[in-house]
Amino acid sequence: MTTLPHRTEDAGSGTVGPGRSAVPRPDERIARFIAEALGDARTVLNVGAGAGSYENAARAVTAVEPSESMRARRPVRLARAIDAVAEELPFGDGEFDASMTLFSVHQWSDVRAGLREMRRVTRGPVAVLSCDPDLVREFWLYRYAPEVLDTEALRHPTVEELAASLGGNGTVRTVPIPLDCTDGFNEAYYGRPELLLAPAARQACSAWSFVDDGVRERFDRTLRRDLESGAWDEGSATCAPGRRTRDLSSSYARPPDTA
Repeated sequence: MTTLPHRTEDAGSGTVGPGRSAVPRPDERIARFIAEALGDARTVLNVGAGAGSYENAARAVTAVEPSESMRARRPVRLARAIDAVAEELPFGDGEFDASMTLFSVHQWSDVRAGLREMRRVTRGPVAVLSCDPDLVREFWLYRYAPEVLDTEALRHPTVEELAASLGGNGTVRTVPIPLDCTDGFNEAYYGRPELLLAPAARQACSAWSFVDDGVRERFDRTLRRDLESGAWDEGSATCAPGRRTRDLSSSYARPPDTA
């Protein structure tokens, strides 16, 4: 099943009034999709765990994170992350009921090796939350900062590559992005463009760090102009936002070599 980000019925108005915070935090509606992908798994491995976003969607989590700075940002209520990389997981075959990696595969040195490792150590579903590079440029942001989404498209493996690395069997689901999404990736603001004028909002999406100040200045200038003149209207948000996030869950009940 493929998922396209779109307005959902429970989304809010998308406006931000005085005093409202735009600090990104995990969106509980996206968390529900992740929990569904993990099923009734008791032990879950989170690879490329970062600061632990969405770990509340699982029960007992073992986190793997190679970045010392990201491990240091994990809240004290979460388990301490293990210093390891996806390509060389320090676990035995079939050690976990399920595993997940969320917006992380594009940062790995060898995506296929990392996903094969996840499949090896996991008895049940392997859930991957990523974006489809074939679709990222359909987001309205491409009109204002094409360099950012060109960078995104080049960094992310295709859905076909992800599926093949997990054995070729799986389910692809589209994860809808609510209009009032609380997470901090670019397309979370598809109906609230004014929020992307804040440098802090852009910093939550690493693709902005690959472009120069001229791109950011042009984006600020042209988007602000269109918002003030009325050239950007709510109709722009109905154009399919670029991050058609996908949850890819391997259909293996257990590794192929397990009876």
